[in-house]
Amino acid sequence: MGVAEHVRPDRAFRRSTLRTDVAQQRHRFRTVVAALDLLAIAIAIVIAVLLRFGNDEARVNTGTGALGYTSFSILLGIAWAIGLHATQSYRSELFGLGDGEFRRVARGTFGVFGTVAIVALLTKLDLARGYLAIAFPLGLVLLLLERVIVRRWIVRRRLQGSYCDQTLIIGTPPEVRFAAATIARNPAAGYRIAAVSIIGNTNSPFVLSDGTEVDNLGPIGDVSALAGSINALIVAGQSAITPAELRQIGWQLEGTDIRLALTSSMTDVAGPRIHRRPIEGLPLMSVESPTYSGRKFLVKRTLDIALSAFLILILSPVLAVIAACVHLEDRGPVLFRQVRVGVNGRTFRMTKFRSMVVNAEQLRDDLVSDDTSGVLFKMKNDPRITRVGRFIRTYSLDELPQLFDVLVGNMSLVGPRPPLPDEVRRYEKHVHRRLNVKPGVTGPWQVGGRSNLTWSQSVQKDLYYVENWSVTGDLAILARTVRAVLQRDGAH
Repeated sequence: MGVAEHVRPDRAFRRSTLRTDVAQQRHRFRTVVAALDLLAIAIAIVIAVLLRFGNDEARVNTGTGALGYTSFSILLGIAWAIGLHATQSYRSELFGLGDGEFRRVARGTFGVFGTVAIVALLTKLDLARGYLAIAFPLGLVLLLLERVIVRRWIVRRRLQGSYCDQTLIIGTPPEVRFAAATIARNPAAGYRIAAVSIIGNTNSPFVLSDGTEVDNLGPIGDVSALAGSINALIVAGQSAITPAELRQIGWQLEGTDIRLALTSSMTDVAGPRIHRRPIEGLPLMSVESPTYSGRKFLVKRTLDIALSAFLILILSPVLAVIAACVHLEDRGPVLFRQVRVGVNGRTFRMTKFRSMVVNAEQLRDDLVSDDTSGVLFKMKNDPRITRVGRFIRTYSLDELPQLFDVLVGNMSLVGPRPPLPDEVRRYEKHVHRRLNVKPGVTGPWQVGGRSNLTWSQSVQKDLYYVENWSVTGDLAILARTVRAVLQRDGAH
């Protein structure tokens, strides 16, 4: 039986049109993103010229003549666009998931302006520093903001089933089910499971972990015959596929639009820690061990100090209003301080606005936690919460005093949730890795579901953050925190 006969009509395999549709979608989307990037660059440069020079006809002294800033700005815009292409920020697999897209945009921008600075120094170009000081940060902010908006659009479309790769997964039953479950949890990645190929099994349909039935094509002699039916092929594991067979699959896909992806048994390791080091055709992946000191942490601490001080300054009126509301409701203390466990197990007193009645700790023994793990205590409708407390908890305003804990160094703006000593005593051995970094005011738990997360889900997100954190990732979490707070999902 041929491949086409294995696939039922309701699976919507479009052999004659799929390749064209997907290729056109990808090309059209990349073109739109590139056009939006050019618009963001143009806006930043125009604003820089207007703010720095106004209506004056300024010129750049090149040493051998003069170049108008209009011409120079056009050249800068072209170089900027080339820089974004050079860092491969338009690769389709970057759209929708992870922070690789934003890192490449930032790297391209820094590269262009670094090059401009070096060229200006070597050729003695008399560039107005104010012009560059406006164009560089403004352009980067506009580019990142535009990419965030585009990402939200593409993710919504993928949730509706558009802009997705029709995907075939090859492997043993456990490998296929694990890969399919991971893909299902991350629809923003843009994979849509069309069929599976179970090694050593021809029974169809095949039932995935969530009960979904998909077609099992069984062993496939020539995967190139699937061109027009799928555009992504995932080898879910190499336990039943020899290196020669895997090489043969790669050869068969030459000349097709089917992209090949391999899963790894090493989970929860992010891209920045992985380096490809081929040795005589052996595709070794070098995996760096996570480090918890050095230059990156110095940058993180610098950002913590600068941003927390800035936020305290601009939010001081809000802090004063909340403090007055908390006190006026029951004439009790404004702040609630509690011992929490910080980096490397050191304890500190975390500060929050009081959101519960004064004797909340004494009343806790009479309440039953919603959490079944036995580690956390949380209740969706905790009777100890005051009226003001319920409001400030909804919008996470009760956590604003933690900015002072960040400023003095007990916490970071981004990190795992700060645990209670009693929780830490119940930790399994591997969970203690959460304490390798400072706890955060926000973190993966805050943007990933907040109190709706189970204990195991919270641990998984925190450990992934601890193992793979980056400055760019922290900035992305801070941006996502604003949306999570406004949506109020999981806040109680």
